[in-house]
Amino acid sequence: MTLPYNRPADTTDAHATARFHMVQQQIRPWVVQDVRVLDALEQVRREDFVPPANYEQAFMDVEIPLGVGEQIMLAPKVDARMANDLAIQPHERVLEIGTGTGYSAALLGRLAKEVLTLEINPELAELARENLQSAGADNVSVRVGDGAKDALAEGPFDVIVLSGSVEVLPESLLNHLKDGGRLGAIVGQEPMMRFTLVKRQGNERITTTPWDTVAPRLSGFARAERFVF
Repeated sequence: MTLPYNRPADTTDAHATARFHMVQQQIRPWVVQDVRVLDALEQVRREDFVPPANYEQAFMDVEIPLGVGEQIMLAPKVDARMANDLAIQPHERVLEIGTGTGYSAALLGRLAKEVLTLEINPELAELARENLQSAGADNVSVRVGDGAKDALAEGPFDVIVLSGSVEVLPESLLNHLKDGGRLGAIVGQEPMMRFTLVKRQGNERITTTPWDTVAPRLSGFARAERFVF
């Protein structure tokens, strides 16, 4: 159920006002209606997770480079729509692949009971830990790891989120879903990728592809088979 969403009372804080406009002008038009997601976007200070060189872009509808390979912060509307469509509940455990600076993990932590996020780059993982600690995200754990290969003794999970794109859905991660669990990933090849939502129901998997976007690759995941003539 969605609820009315109102302008914050404190309009003297320039960042609070910028977040409000980000939500109203960028995110809500992208069919993000879950009031818990909207509240998380207001509570998590995105500007605290943005690299200093890109500080002025904190509330813009753009991807922000992290200075490590092709790794980026997703545009805020993409983070928001993924969280909205995954319908994360307060009792659920979430696995995120691709921590970056920790912003999406902080949002997930506002929605879930517990979040484990894996980051392949040790320097980014340490930065994310610092950011998340400063943000008070005590239910988020950051681990240096390869989400495409590492064993996950903590599973199965209620929700798995890939904060980047893959060419094909990773079967190994699908096996870590609980019954009733959901996996969200951006799947495909440029110029056309789709957010793909997989719901596990017993031995069956129900897959939908509700919207299009494009995002840089996550490292280490399998590539789609290609025909050779």
